[in-house]
Amino acid sequence: MLSRPRALGPLVALFTAGYLAPYLLPTVVGRLSAGLGLTPAQAGLVGSVLLLASASAGFTLASRVERLGPRRAARAGLLAMCAGYGAAALTTSVPLVIGGAVVGGFGSGTTLAVAAAGIAARQDPHRASTLGLLSVSATAGALYLTLPHLGGGHALPFASIALAAALVWPLTSGLADGAGRAGRYARTPGRADRHAETPGGGSPLPHRRSGLVLAGAILLWSMAQNALWGVSGRIGLTQAGLGEVTVGAVFAVALGAGLAGVTAAGALGSRLGRAVPIGAGTAIIAGCVLLSSRAGSLPAFATGEILWNLFYPVVLSYLLGLAASLDPRGRWAVLVGSASSLGVACGPVVGSVLSERAGYPGMGLVLCALLLLVAGPMTAVALHTSGRPLVPGSVRRRGGAPAAVLAGTTTAATGLVPQMGAPEQEVTEIPVPSRRRADRRAFRLARPSDRG
Repeated sequence: MLSRPRALGPLVALFTAGYLAPYLLPTVVGRLSAGLGLTPAQAGLVGSVLLLASASAGFTLASRVERLGPRRAARAGLLAMCAGYGAAALTTSVPLVIGGAVVGGFGSGTTLAVAAAGIAARQDPHRASTLGLLSVSATAGALYLTLPHLGGGHALPFASIALAAALVWPLTSGLADGAGRAGRYARTPGRADRHAETPGGGSPLPHRRSGLVLAGAILLWSMAQNALWGVSGRIGLTQAGLGEVTVGAVFAVALGAGLAGVTAAGALGSRLGRAVPIGAGTAIIAGCVLLSSRAGSLPAFATGEILWNLFYPVVLSYLLGLAASLDPRGRWAVLVGSASSLGVACGPVVGSVLSERAGYPGMGLVLCALLLLVAGPMTAVALHTSGRPLVPGSVRRRGGAPAAVLAGTTTAATGLVPQMGAPEQEVTEIPVPSRRRADRRAFRLARPSDRG
């Protein structure tokens, strides 16, 4: 079994590779429309098919990563990314591009499922997911600055994602090679599962109601985000009248602001809990979406995109941490992440249809209302699950649930600390003198005449 510091690097790299396609969605959709002669709705549909394949991989592998083995599953996903995105980059045939996007998308979902399951098994999943978002934001920002200077066409974005997958491949040697030998991801010493495993080797999925509400809400949350993200390039080019280099520079600065936001979220940690960043952050994002959709100049477009990308990864990091906290085996993390990918997949189509029917300002108004609508359920889940014990049972004494969390995450030697859920020690009653006898004895000791 691997140690904690060594295991985090491969997980962050896999997270980066798996999330790179959604982050590059505006340039992928825009170049498909310009390079292959597709209409905006058709190009958005291709992007949705790619992300739908990614989501289907996550739903398929939610409870199978341990059984397949993290290293084996990660390498299969990276191989599919290289083959699919590489094939899409090398051809101009629309059917072959779509086929390559489907294969590459399934590989992205597989890679992200391995990363999500591994991050959920760590002692601090919020910090791990924050590092992953920091890495993917930096990578995508560098690509947005570089790609416009290398030429047009759809080949470069696909080739970039395939190259990123190839670079991550050597790092998979730091993952467990199979469930039979390593059993699980490198867990932090002292951390226990919340539910005992069944004799068949599985365990029931905990917190079903909270998990289902969170999955449904994050599906709509991600759909609203990526409905605008998928057409942001066209808003900048057509409505704001900017050039591709300028739009790319705005996206790069926006992703740089995302880096600052993720860094701040990592430093803030759990000081404000999860409910405040999720609820208030989603409300701020709704306002940014409305501003970006109405942008008619460079200052308005840049302000909306930068502020939006400043808060988006912050809220996403807390949502991923919340999903990981529901099940330390990572099943809710994968399922919620897949629901998010499904929302991302629907985003380009929804954005294209709404923008064609109601215009960009009308689309922004609808998406703003949707974000405000889902902010409530996500905040409620964060409030309902805060302070849950991470171990079987609960401490029903003075410490309450926080004491159970502290006891479940302590790194003290297990031989010195009683294990949670173990039978309690027998209590031996000690006879105590009655209060009247004790008072008389104290009174006699206090009288000077009785002393001598």
